[in-house]
Amino acid sequence: MEIGIVGLPNVGKSTLFNALLKKQAALAANYPFATIEPNVGIVPVPDERLIRLAEVVHTNKIVNATVKFVDIAGLVKGASQGEGLGNKFLSQIREVDAIMYVLRDFSDENIIRVGSVNPKDDHEILQLELELANIKKPEIMVLNTDENKLNGEGLRICAKLEEDLASLSENDQKEYLKQLGIEKTGLEKVIQEAFKILGLQTFLTAGEIEARAWTIRRGTLAPQAAGKIHADFEKNFIKADCVNYEDFIKYGGWTKCREAGRVRTEGRDYVMAEGDVVEFKVGV
Repeated sequence: MEIGIVGLPNVGKSTLFNALLKKQAALAANYPFATIEPNVGIVPVPDERLIRLAEVVHTNKIVNATVKFVDIAGLVKGASQGEGLGNKFLSQIREVDAIMYVLRDFSDENIIRVGSVNPKDDHEILQLELELANIKKPEIMVLNTDENKLNGEGLRICAKLEEDLASLSENDQKEYLKQLGIEKTGLEKVIQEAFKILGLQTFLTAGEIEARAWTIRRGTLAPQAAGKIHADFEKNFIKADCVNYEDFIKYGGWTKCREAGRVRTEGRDYVMAEGDVVEFKVGV
């Protein structure tokens, strides 16, 4: 999954990118076109289920699903006609699966304002430029807002707060968010929305080697899901042993799930369900 971060100049795209990746990879500066070449980073999809799966099967190795973020330089009005660095930016946008519009909704006027004072107007400018360039992709609209407005309407993220969170451990992040009355990090909010608009879901594998999450589209059949692990698995698919995640944890792994009759044997026409814990059986 690849998400392009798009917005007018100086709306906090690179600051948010750095925070999501928990590192300083992108130049964040108070002037237009601080980003020219796209910054690219891959981050793990947060999934607490993997921790519990690893405990059940006694493995120390956890492999999360991943999402690639591409921090694309600021678009301006007229980009579809080549204004600013329009042609270059638009070619980068064509490569991603979804577009995350970052819209300015913070009050710091020390940051040079390129667009209007209304996020809705800025969104319309960006949408129009992409439509004129014949780009119509699934979109996520993010308001980069002040900390005290995070519980307002829409998908709101405070890039400055995310920067602070990025320097903390996972447990400290949760405690900090709890104190602020916020349930999820910006990364969790963005990924949840991306999964929804792209029609994605996750299946899980768990054994002595690793506990791992795999991303597939809703409606994927078992052989195609097996192919995510290895191309030969799809070609040589025989069957899939599946257990509901909650049952896998409740009964304590494959052996006890089988003893309790909780393992389902599914064939080629099985449509994968969210959170299936799976063992694929394949021929040689």
